[in-house]
Amino acid sequence: MIHQYKNNGYFLILDVNSGAVHTADELLYDAVEALAAVVPDMEKPMPLSGDQKAAVFLALSGKYKEEDINDALSDIQELIDTGELFSADVYREYVVDFKKRQTVVKALCLHIAHDCNLACRYCFAEEGEYHGRRALMSFEVGKKALDFLIKASGNRVNLEVDFFGGEPLLNWEVVKRLVEYGRSQEKQYNKKFRFTLTTNGVLLNDAIIEFCNREMSNVVLSLDGRREVNDRMRPFRNGTGSYDLIVPKFQEFAKARGDRDYFVRGTFTRNNLDFSRDVLHFADLGFDKLSMEPVVASETEDYAIRKEDLPRILDEYDELAKEFIRRQKEGRGFKFFHFMIDLEQGPCVAKRLSGCGSGVEYLAVTPWGDLYPCHQFVGREEFLLGNVDTGVVNTAVRDAFKLCNVYAKEKCKDCFARFYCSGGCAANSYNFHGSITDAYEIGCEMQKKRIECAIMIRAALADERQAAANL
Repeated sequence: MIHQYKNNGYFLILDVNSGAVHTADELLYDAVEALAAVVPDMEKPMPLSGDQKAAVFLALSGKYKEEDINDALSDIQELIDTGELFSADVYREYVVDFKKRQTVVKALCLHIAHDCNLACRYCFAEEGEYHGRRALMSFEVGKKALDFLIKASGNRVNLEVDFFGGEPLLNWEVVKRLVEYGRSQEKQYNKKFRFTLTTNGVLLNDAIIEFCNREMSNVVLSLDGRREVNDRMRPFRNGTGSYDLIVPKFQEFAKARGDRDYFVRGTFTRNNLDFSRDVLHFADLGFDKLSMEPVVASETEDYAIRKEDLPRILDEYDELAKEFIRRQKEGRGFKFFHFMIDLEQGPCVAKRLSGCGSGVEYLAVTPWGDLYPCHQFVGREEFLLGNVDTGVVNTAVRDAFKLCNVYAKEKCKDCFARFYCSGGCAANSYNFHGSITDAYEIGCEMQKKRIECAIMIRAALADERQAAANL
């Protein structure tokens, strides 16, 4: 399967099955485009047939010289021979055994607080309540959750635990005790915990910053961008804005964090379709690890993104990508989560096909110890998997999530982005279509554009490095 597109002056060709990316001149681009109509994915590299070459000449004659077309066909054949063009889909048969494969739990999202000190308008957790009641996780429940993870992780050494909410800092003492407990178990069970935290920053102070910098592998700082954008969607419960209180705390945190991982994460809505300005606002505030996610909400909400907004949004990603490159060249670069792409190695096959592992390898834990496939399913009783005392007992739901992969989703089978997005979010699919094996189309279109931009950026920066090397 071939995906071709033009972006920022680059002619780009992606061989979907192998993951090979090629920057091309216009002739090579046109030749591959002509061949894509007559050359199927190859089970093994094969010479182009006379009919296939004739199709290229028919499409390109009059625009290019015959000898140049022959040169392009020769280059294409070399790429076919190395498995970098029209390559076979070697993954399709792999998913047959997904339900049978032995799986372990490797990550937990601990809902340390079903409560929050903000009243974000788009919050899927209903100000932390998750279709239920306000509650804080006790140390005893959290300890059982870590014990469950140690046992359910089998021989896996590296484990991940995210402290989530609501707002986790409302239950900070329990967070600290659970980190201490987890560390105390590492040597005995040959485990290594990677703790992370997501916070709105209201309660950040020097002591919390120091602890996070010592113990947290990553910290996500929630902020939506410019003051007017943030305060419209992320107010306190009395309606006042949170920007002026939070930004100085986040700046202090980022400065103290050094080279450790963190992300300032925003959510853009229909109210700020010019979201690239919010990303750049983050960068101008001194943050260098950034994320901006589209809101996912019912169209009945006035802030929800609609299909008709997509052209504006896709253009916005293109403009952000150009500015991203410009700032990189000027030495003012930053990381943007959706432009981070590994073209050399990438994730393992299972992750390419099934994504985050929700419901199988990744589970969410409520304050009272119930297990759900992920934080977005919490409170939906039909997805209750068990609890920290019993472990996973609802194997039917677990097995359904085992089979949630790109080949189980009709909309993903022929999509060039399937090995990068791994089929998208199961919760979004369920919320919009009542099935975890469908796809949220608006999210798909944005994801495809982000992948295209990320690949273009890699090409542009590679050109920059090559030009510097030639000086």
